[in-house]
Parts: sequence; C-alpha cells; structure tokens
Amino acid sequence: MRDEDPPLTPQLLLQAYRVGVFPMSESRDDPSVFWVDPRMRGVFPLDGFHASRSLQKTLRKGHFSATANMAFRDVVAGCADRSETWINDTIFDLYLQLHQMGHAHSVEIWDDEELVGGVYGVTLGAAFFGESMFSTATNASKAALFFLIDRLITQGYRLFDTQFITPHLSSLGAIEITRADYHLQLDMAVEQIATFGPAGPLSSAQDVLQRRAQIS
Repeated sequence: MRDEDPPLTPQLLLQAYRVGVFPMSESRDDPSVFWVDPRMRGVFPLDGFHASRSLQKTLRKGHFSATANMAFRDVVAGCADRSETWINDTIFDLYLQLHQMGHAHSVEIWDDEELVGGVYGVTLGAAFFGESMFSTATNASKAALFFLIDRLITQGYRLFDTQFITPHLSSLGAIEITRADYHLQLDMAVEQIATFGPAGPLSSAQDVLQRRAQIS
C-alpha cells in the first residue's frame, strides 16, 4: 500500500471482497500490501468436488477427523509456514480480526491430536472466499477441502472463490471463469444469507460420503 492509501482495516478488507478484490504481499517480510482482481478467477462449483479413490480410501480409514474454527490461528500459521508466502504480519493480523468478527473461518484436519492440515477463508453473505490451505500429511489438504465443501453446502453457501486455479485444485474439480462471470456470481452470492455454523467437530467422513452419494 502507498503512504496515501487509507489504513487497511477489517472493514476495508470486507468492502474489497464485496467488490471482488483481495490483498496479497510479495513476501512474509514485505510490509506492503497490494490488491488483486484476476482476469480469470478460480471457483469451486459446490456440486463438482472430485474425491479421488485414494482420498476416499484415506477418509474411510478414519485416521483423520475434522473440526471447524477450533484452531484458526494455527491454520493461518500453517499456511504461512513456507519458504514463499503472501501472508505477511499485516495480513495475518487482519484475518485474526476477521475471525473474531465472525467473517473468517477455518476447517482443521487432525490425526489423533495433531493438526495435520487445514484451510481458511472469508465469508460474506453466501460467498466463501478461500484464502489458503496447508498439510503436513498425505491428503490432509484435500480432506480439508472435502469437509469444507460439505459444510458450505449444508449451510447454504452459493459461491466458493479459490482466487486462482492450480493443477491441484483443478484435479479436485475447481474451474476458471472470466472476471465478468465471477462478478455476476459474486453480486448474487453476497446478497444471500448463509452462516458458517458452529465451531467444533464436523460430520464423520463416512457420513459425508454417504450424503454425497445420495445427492449424486
């Protein structure tokens, strides 16, 4: 941000998401923040998540359990704990404030009592803006998305914004749409009502798989 820019507050951040832009930094040690509005936007059709056989096998083994909003700070820290990250101290603190305000949420993946993966993002209306995810165990980040999408569906969300598309996200069902198409979906989603739901344990993987089978 330039010196003449307004202070970056949680309220300004929410306004930015509402009009389709999000913040990034060049690195963890760079104090500046810039706004991004990609020409092509990544989104996750909520009925289009592809759970591979290997992921379903991992989930059915029952080694992973999932929670919501039980370790938000730790999930953001896990996402920032890499050699290259756009999460600097300013952005980290802003997401913590949004979490305290009820506008930022996480899904955590546990192996017994160890946090092995997670994903977090921001909510406005019926839109979820996915920010980042991490894993320290095979398939843990995929499991986080699996449980997150189930939570979004059951809680009435209409848009899951992934910002950019990656081969990893594409393999799971994410797609790219134009900026214009994204803004149309965004305008509709933010005017609808959804709530992320309570903190605590999520449904078992077996229950979610059964629910997905019934829907399909």
